[in-house]
Amino acid sequence: MLHLALRMAAHRITALLAVACAVLGGAALITTTGVLAESGLRSQLPPGRLAGADVVVAAEQEFHPSGDLPIALPERATVPARLVDRLAALPGVTAAVGDIGFPAALLDGRGRPVPVAQDPATAGHGWSSTRLLSGARVEGRAPSGAKTVAVDAAAADAAGLTVGDRVRVVANGRPAAAYRVSALVDAPGTDGGVWFADETAAALAGRGAGGEGPRAGTVDLVGLRAADGAEERVADAVRAEVAGTGLRVTTGADRGEAVAPGVGSARSLLILLAGSLGGIVLLITGFVVAGALGVTIAGQRRDLALMRAVGATPRQIRRLAAAQSTVVAALALVPGVAVGYLLAGRFRQLLADRDVLPSELPLTVSPLPALATLLLVAAAVQLSARCAAWRTSRMPATEAVAESRSEPRTPSRARTTAGLLLILGACALSVVPLLSRTVLGASVTSVAGIVAAIGLAMSGPALVRSAGEAVVRRLRPGVAAPTWLALSNVRAYALRLSGVVSPLAMGVVFVLTYTLTQTTVLAATSDDTRTGTLAQYELTAPALGGLPDGTLSAVRDVPGVRAAAPAGTTTVVWEYDELGEPAAESASAMILAPDARGVVDLGVTDGGLDRLTGATVAVSAEAARRRDAGLGKRVRLVLGDGARVDARVVAVYDRGLGFGPVVLSRELAAGHTTTGLDQRALVRTDGTPEAGRALAALAADRPGLAVASTAPDATGADAPPEVWVNLAVVVVLLGYLLLSIANKLVAATAQRRAEIAALRLVGTTPRQVRAMMRREAAVITAAALVSGLLLSAVPLALLGQGFLGRPWPAGPPWLLPAVAATVALTSYLTIELPTRHALRTPPADALRTG
Repeated sequence: MLHLALRMAAHRITALLAVACAVLGGAALITTTGVLAESGLRSQLPPGRLAGADVVVAAEQEFHPSGDLPIALPERATVPARLVDRLAALPGVTAAVGDIGFPAALLDGRGRPVPVAQDPATAGHGWSSTRLLSGARVEGRAPSGAKTVAVDAAAADAAGLTVGDRVRVVANGRPAAAYRVSALVDAPGTDGGVWFADETAAALAGRGAGGEGPRAGTVDLVGLRAADGAEERVADAVRAEVAGTGLRVTTGADRGEAVAPGVGSARSLLILLAGSLGGIVLLITGFVVAGALGVTIAGQRRDLALMRAVGATPRQIRRLAAAQSTVVAALALVPGVAVGYLLAGRFRQLLADRDVLPSELPLTVSPLPALATLLLVAAAVQLSARCAAWRTSRMPATEAVAESRSEPRTPSRARTTAGLLLILGACALSVVPLLSRTVLGASVTSVAGIVAAIGLAMSGPALVRSAGEAVVRRLRPGVAAPTWLALSNVRAYALRLSGVVSPLAMGVVFVLTYTLTQTTVLAATSDDTRTGTLAQYELTAPALGGLPDGTLSAVRDVPGVRAAAPAGTTTVVWEYDELGEPAAESASAMILAPDARGVVDLGVTDGGLDRLTGATVAVSAEAARRRDAGLGKRVRLVLGDGARVDARVVAVYDRGLGFGPVVLSRELAAGHTTTGLDQRALVRTDGTPEAGRALAALAADRPGLAVASTAPDATGADAPPEVWVNLAVVVVLLGYLLLSIANKLVAATAQRRAEIAALRLVGTTPRQVRAMMRREAAVITAAALVSGLLLSAVPLALLGQGFLGRPWPAGPPWLLPAVAATVALTSYLTIELPTRHALRTPPADALRTG
């Protein structure tokens, strides 16, 4: 069977090339998705500044919902400081260090911040934390007293500092103070920092045992050094010591998870990204591979029918078709998988460049994605090939031979019915954006478009035949011969034509729905944010890790300032009941004070933001409706550091798309964020230029402050990074679709050599043949564009109505003309070039070999 399959494949190289391209591209995309998913599950961050610790004890930074993947918690949870002494007393422990991190920054001679760490919010540490470094070289002495610091060697070079120099330091929002540099620390593999005496660091961070802050008497983590050969014994003893406390003990490669919880949460993003891509990739890959195999095996129907005539059983026919396709797929799988690994690396780099992923998070490369790709693609090829050969294999031998040069007279009624049901189901799915004005609700639009395109592929033959018959009946008697031939082919070969129209229509649907969904959601989000932001300016201090103390009072004293309020962002997990079952969903949450109503308008419909005090929240109307969280109700939240709270709803607002599903009161979030500092201040002025200049002067006088307009950037430069990621996905998938479609059209045209030769033998000139094929290309282009637009119209109209209040989406005006030009060019070139090649072959030779 394999030998026969190889011989058949050797005579159908052009047709099988379409299968090879479809498999290669599909394998690359599936492998890429698999690498992203595996990296999200198994990738390990480098230990960084904890490389010298053998065992690390830290709080749990994940929330584990029932029956679902863990949700990362990005705010630093703390560990009781008294645990340090208990762990230090364990046998085999040579050092126990309670590490803390807090905002710290150096100022140069001009008062400008000097970068000392990748994240200024956790750049400050106690000197004892240097014992957790690996291979650190220290020049000078440890800081002692309240006014000495040790500085990262690279930062010292940038600031021109040496041991003994004096430098101003802004620590945890306090006013800049002068310190003497007592040491320079060069620690390879870390992102630097500023080290204070341990007592000074605890006081600056509000962690002292006698302090009154919400995090007094705590440390971020405990790092342990063990005697040589005692690492495993110490780790077991530590686990026994902290059992039942909820703390997590890590060793080896897992230590990197404790360095920065916000960085570790990026792994969850990879899982979500792979999950969202996986469905679309599998749908498109399966569709393209099945279509390519359908065209290929359709061109071999005569060979298969003759084999039936000489005694081959139906099962042998299907096995032969599957074996031939599997051989071709096997040859394309190896380069496809290799390209997939390379593509995953490039995609990770794109995510890192757009600050979606931390640059230090590596990809996990193993054979598992390749194995999964092999199984999925092999299953798709086997199933598609057997289905494509099913009709020919089941027919009586004489009927199979008779039908091998034509198509079934009537398309399968079951297939047509199933296709129409899929289109109706897609229309039903399209209603979701009307019911749920959320990103998740909008994502259904692109899924509905793809489902409708698959329905078109199934019902296409019947629809094309009906349309062809209707057009032919209305042809005038004097119509040109090429036009009559082209339209007759549409009617007689509806299955063949729909096989090339469907993937082109899918390309149109995919580009329109996927792209316009992103732009519509972005437009609706921007509209909510723009309308709801009353403040004209925002003040931030990114180089300081947060706004220094006293910033808000100084801003309110600026002439022309009408209102100023702090604002921040954190992450919460909302626990609720859905259909009687517990559910949990992670979401970004704003942090606002009661005076925020002067700088933001969330579109409050019930309650008021002035009630945001204590354990209270405001929720969006969408969330309130779905989760029974109306005014006065209580909601269960898990804050960004894992703390569980029970909060009362004091306001319900409409602009949830722009401001998120939940807003926390400032008091509720206090003590549950990594720094505790305000991230930004929103400022509303009287609108005069003088007020703007006064704010700019204030920012210039205070180190590290930056003032910016809240108006959105008209160029789109401030678009969320997810937009660029989605755009890259669209480009890659569209490239795969176009390549596969082009190969399929070339293969379908090349298989018509005998038909073209027969036309020439009955007197049709080459010019008339080319004219006929061009008209067919025009029909294909028109059919693909019309059907693609019709299938996209309902989902996009309902999306626009639900998100923008109008029955059309938001998007670039050039998108539709670009799509139309691409479809027309693809159809023309992939039909014109094979036709010209076929016309070079003498008709008799073409009939003999075709």
